[in-house]
Parts: sequence; C-alpha cells; structure tokens
Amino acid sequence: MNFEEARAQFPVLERLAYLNAGTNGPLARATVDAMIEQEREDLEEGRGGGAYFERALALREEVRGKLGELVGVPAENIALATSTTNGCNIVLAGLGLAPDDEIVTTDGEHFGLIGAMGASAARVRVAKVRELPPEQALDVLLAEVTPKTRLLALSHVCWMTGNRFPVEELKEATGLPLLVDGAQSAGAIPVDASRFDFFACSCQKWACGPDGSGALAVADPEALGIAAPSYLSQESYEPEGEFTARPGALRFDPGWTPPPVLAGLAAALDAAPEWRYERAAEATAHCRELLAERFDVVTAPDQGTLVTFAVEGDTAELVKRLYEEGVVVRDVPGQGWIRVSCGWWTSDEDVDRLLGALA
Repeated sequence: MNFEEARAQFPVLERLAYLNAGTNGPLARATVDAMIEQEREDLEEGRGGGAYFERALALREEVRGKLGELVGVPAENIALATSTTNGCNIVLAGLGLAPDDEIVTTDGEHFGLIGAMGASAARVRVAKVRELPPEQALDVLLAEVTPKTRLLALSHVCWMTGNRFPVEELKEATGLPLLVDGAQSAGAIPVDASRFDFFACSCQKWACGPDGSGALAVADPEALGIAAPSYLSQESYEPEGEFTARPGALRFDPGWTPPPVLAGLAAALDAAPEWRYERAAEATAHCRELLAERFDVVTAPDQGTLVTFAVEGDTAELVKRLYEEGVVVRDVPGQGWIRVSCGWWTSDEDVDRLLGALA
C-alpha cells in the first residue's frame, strides 16, 4: 500500500488539513465499517447467549494482542484501559503510596497524569524541564530524586512542547519504578514499553481508534494492587469479598469495553502501514523546517510527531480562524503556543495549507 492509497482511507483528509491527532486521530473507513458491522450484528443477534459472549471475549483478546504488538509487550501484560488517564489512575491507586513517599514528575504533564498523582497520598516533586532543551532534562530530573522517591511519572513525549522526556535514561540511572504517559507516543513513534514498569496510552489519538479505547502495559502485574476491581478482574470470588485475580494484566481491565469499540480498534490497528513511523518522522521534520522559517519553534528537531510554535495574539482565536480555513490544529492554553500534529498520513499539501492559512 503506497502513501496515496493509505491516506485515502481517511475521508476527512479530502476536506481538511487534519493536524490534530494529538487530540483525536482521523477515523478510517474500515474502522467505522467494522464498528457498524458489529453494531448490526448485536442488533440482529442480540447481546446475550453463549455465542455473543464467546465472540466478545475473543475480540477482547484479539485486540489485547494487537495492542501488545503496538507497544512491544506480550498480550498478557496489557490491560484494556479506556484512556491514558484511566491507565494512570489504575497505577497510582494500585501502588498505595503513603504520605512519606515521593513521586518525581515534570512541569509539562497533562492533567490525566497530574490528577492521578494529586489523588494519591504521596508528595509530588516537579522538575522544571518543560522549556529546557531535551538534552538538559535528565540532570534536572535526577536532582529531584531523593531516598523517598517511590515512583517516576512522566510523559514519553510532552503534549505541550512536543519534546521527548528522557524516560529510558531516567529509568536506567535510578532503577526506580517508572510510569510513562504514552499518549503522544503510542502509534506515533516506535515504542518499547517492556523497558518501563507501567505504560499508559490512549488509542483514539495516533492509533486512530474509536473514542474510549486505550491500553495499560504492566511489567509485573502481581506487584501492583487492584484498587478498583471490575467483574473482569477475577477468576472466582467469595461472598465475603475474597477473590482470585485473573492472570497477568487482565486483572486491571476496568470494565466491559463495548464490542463495536473493540472491532473498530482492531480495524484501526490493522490499517496502519509498516512504514508509518518513518513517514511520520519525515512529515514532522518537513513541517518543523517550514515553520521555523517564520516562527519561534518550541519543539527541538528529531523528537516526536508534534510541532509547537509561538505566535502573537489570542491563540484560541487563531485556532478557530484556521479551522474556518480548513486547517485543524490546537493551542496550548496559557502559553501563546500552537501545536501541530503530523501523522504518517500528513501530506506536504497539508503543511502548505497550514502555512498559507498562517500568512
């Protein structure tokens, strides 16, 4: 499948320069067709009986396997979370951190992680690395680590600046448990989550899946408590509340994912071409190069697939005007920044349309 054929899967690209997969990726025809077909099957066959549950459970495991391939871990280490936020909450609640414990994070995190840390009992230490060059971040992060540090929790790619945080280097230098927010990396750049203790991601972004889909990779499921069990967490239980947990990360599945969502996600994961990461990197570099000729670009070269740049005036109004001209981007509130998402489907014409609308 060549670039034109792969890009043609997304009808929205016929109308818009869609540059906001960091929020929601475009939906492919095959993704929506799979969801509709599953809905039709549920309509006609019903959502009960042995055959229905066999199909639904088989679909769960099919998707679990595909998600494992996406982030580089075995299927049994994947929980079917509903979002990055959901995954972060599962981890922070399950760790049972105490008031004397500390978490090290950055000043460039999304509330999906910030909220989970804030709801824990631990003290949060914030490394101010958001506006530093990426190569300077590690030393600043290490300076926040103390004997009380029980968790490192930070993004793979910062949702604000588009720069990578040194998650692998931080883990190697400290050996401490590491929770990675992979919202801006899973499906956008190659990911090897086997190097992390916990990796949470949303699948409606760069994987172009349906809303309400995500994943949590857990390296050692038995070492993480089940703070909010669902029916899917157990293999057997007693009236008094004791239960036998399911093996692996399956015990952290937060609930019943609708089969149409699973069907759509399976189709979306299958639709991505083998060359997606190389093409996304090329599109991002091209976009950054052109923007840097006219704007102060916040994102360093060779990071992820986001490009953030500074503009004068009201960024929310600019985003609105760009949308009216057929260009979809977003702003970073309170920073005076515009964020552009470049996927493997992004064409040179999309970037030219952005630059033309910014004139």
